[in-house]
Amino acid sequence: MKLYADRAPTAIRQSLTDLFVAAWVYAWVRLGMTVFDLIQKLAVPGQKLEGAGNGLAENLNSAGDKIKGVPGVPDSVAAPFTNAANAATSLANAGRDQQEIVADLAWILSIVLVVLPVALVVLVWLPLRIRWMRRAGSAARLRGATAGRDLLALRALATQPIGKLVKLDPEIAARWRKGDSAAVEALARLELRALGLRPWAPAGAPDAKRPPELDLRT
Repeated sequence: MKLYADRAPTAIRQSLTDLFVAAWVYAWVRLGMTVFDLIQKLAVPGQKLEGAGNGLAENLNSAGDKIKGVPGVPDSVAAPFTNAANAATSLANAGRDQQEIVADLAWILSIVLVVLPVALVVLVWLPLRIRWMRRAGSAARLRGATAGRDLLALRALATQPIGKLVKLDPEIAARWRKGDSAAVEALARLELRALGLRPWAPAGAPDAKRPPELDLRT
């Protein structure tokens, strides 16, 4: 499986696209984290409310317990302190609930901000990138053998635009059916160029022997 094309223009375009996709994903992840932090700041009032409520409830309960401990003082005297402590506890619970709501909102918005752009990459760019890698890898293995170039020629006839095929030769299909080696070579080269590959393997590769240049018009 090839990662990048052999020809410089295609390879540069692929590299720039990959860098753009990486930057795109990183930017949305950072934006999601920033939004999460900003929304979490909305929980500060809830934190203060919870802290104040808990502190007030603790002090009121302590005062009520002390009153109850005074000999001869009825428990009804401490009742207002107990009721006030319960109200303070409710206030603290409200602050805690507000924090939970803010946390849930922060997670939901952050995940949505990240998931949608990443899903666009996964569903659109990634399948096309993998498809090219698989096709280019297969073509690179085939280009060094005569039988492989026959398959590449067949692929070109099936997938390349008609205009490009006619530009090679209006009778290119007929010549291919007759087994014309020049036609086969030209079609194979067309398919390899469309994938951004050279018509022969890089120097030093097992299939590095360069096919001869053939004149299709002869």
